[in-house]
Amino acid sequence: MNKTESSSQENRRLSALITGGSRGIGFGIAKELAKAGFNLAINGVRNESSVQPVLNELKDFGVEVIYAQGDISKKEERLQIFDAVVSEFGNLNVLINNAGIAPKERKDILEAGEESFETVLDINLKGPYFLTQLFANQMVKVKKETSDFSCCIINVSSISATVASVNRGEYCISKAGIAMATKLWAARLGEFDIPVYEIQPGVIKTDMTVGVTEKYDNLFKRGLSIQKRWGLPEDVGKVAAAMATGMMPYSTGQVVLVDGGLTVQRL
Repeated sequence: MNKTESSSQENRRLSALITGGSRGIGFGIAKELAKAGFNLAINGVRNESSVQPVLNELKDFGVEVIYAQGDISKKEERLQIFDAVVSEFGNLNVLINNAGIAPKERKDILEAGEESFETVLDINLKGPYFLTQLFANQMVKVKKETSDFSCCIINVSSISATVASVNRGEYCISKAGIAMATKLWAARLGEFDIPVYEIQPGVIKTDMTVGVTEKYDNLFKRGLSIQKRWGLPEDVGKVAAAMATGMMPYSTGQVVLVDGGLTVQRL
């Protein structure tokens, strides 16, 4: 293959933006999409130098990888992310809204303050909602011009969208909001044949759950979930890859739980 042919092949690759894609679940998704041949835009708030090892690892899959730094809770930075992605890849095929935070302190909802509520909701709900608006409008425009353009939107929420945790109410509310946003965007974009999906992970082993390792080790042993193990980032990544590669073409608006059966009611 000559250089021109190689460049042409690169340009034909599908592209995906993964918010919060440099660690945890986002990185698990990024690796599975890289394996599937997607060029990647990885979003995060850390300096590029600190995530360079992650970017290099993804590039080892033979795909193009850029870092689109920015805080999705801020309008001007969402626009910068959008511009960086469009400038590099032209038309984005897959938007994966994965970035999210837990409350800095878990507090009973009788005591929790407004500052934590606003911070969590801004990042976990407002950010992905309006980032979706940006890319959805772009996808609609391209769809009108090129009917066979392949694209979709994937929201990563949590079983906390439906499972109540009274010591982190703001987190649960943010994820419940994402669940409704999935339905809203699926309904609005249906006429353009742009599917919107949601993944609800359960207890996943990441840097966010390090502090509760012993707690959940014991809970899994006692049967917390049907599959008696931690979920892994690649468990979520494989589901995202199936959605992104068009393996669920008639399932817009649907939710896939990746929780090892934790939410299955049992007697």
